[in-house]
Amino acid sequence: MQQIYDGPIHKADFNRDLQTNITEVIHLSSLQQNFDDLSQKVLSGQILEAFEAYYADDVVMQEDSEEPREGKEANRAYEEQFVNSVEGFHDGKVTAVAVNEEDGTVLSEWFMDVTLKDAGRIQIEQVSVQRWEDGQIVHERFYHA
Repeated sequence: MQQIYDGPIHKADFNRDLQTNITEVIHLSSLQQNFDDLSQKVLSGQILEAFEAYYADDVVMQEDSEEPREGKEANRAYEEQFVNSVEGFHDGKVTAVAVNEEDGTVLSEWFMDVTLKDAGRIQIEQVSVQRWEDGQIVHERFYHA
């Protein structure tokens, strides 16, 4: 029979280990919570508020195989341009999501039905691959259908 622990259990050690495990669980669940909050903000029309809250100052964002945009300022301008082009938001949802808490990656599939000022009514289907660090997105790439 394999012996796992052969010493006395000290209350201080037990409490420290328990606190460490609780902290890890809280930390691990925060990525899913952050994504859920971000997606709720986006789907309720608070795109710029979500951007300010969840994107790092040095964020890199990319659409398909286009050149990446670097920095929060450049990406904020891109997001503002999109928001200002929307004439009407008809429907939107996250249709699938996968969260890897260990490496801070979120993959999500989005659907949006919008009317754009210059393009009329369109349906947008896209997959977003996000890398998170310290509660913020540091890299995001979109793949469009």
